[in-house]
Amino acid sequence: MQNRRWKLSAISIAAAFTIGILALFLSSQATAAPSTPSLQAKAAPPTPSPNAVLTKPLLAIAAAIAIAGGLIGTGNAQQGIGAAGMGIIAEKPEKFGQVLFFFVIPETLWIIGFVLGIILLLGIL
Repeated sequence: MQNRRWKLSAISIAAAFTIGILALFLSSQATAAPSTPSLQAKAAPPTPSPNAVLTKPLLAIAAAIAIAGGLIGTGNAQQGIGAAGMGIIAEKPEKFGQVLFFFVIPETLWIIGFVLGIILLLGIL
């Protein structure tokens, strides 16, 4: 059961980062196309390319998956650490600081997912 959870979290995090990188690639392609001025004085308004229309929804989906992957990974990691930590604290209360430190380390997963989601939504990269 534990091995299955680990595999699911690894797959969800890998999928989140893959979709995030794909969305960044698509958004950079949509913005990198140079706009050439028209030779005619009164040209029709340019029609948006299919990539530009799909960029914002894809970025929103990628950001949501990145944040969700980080949260799922954090929850799975803290599940085992919390259970083991309670057992350690019950036997040796002086180990509370160490247990708290190891319980907080997986929080970096959701922080990384959140930062990636903000980067995707704001188009920083």
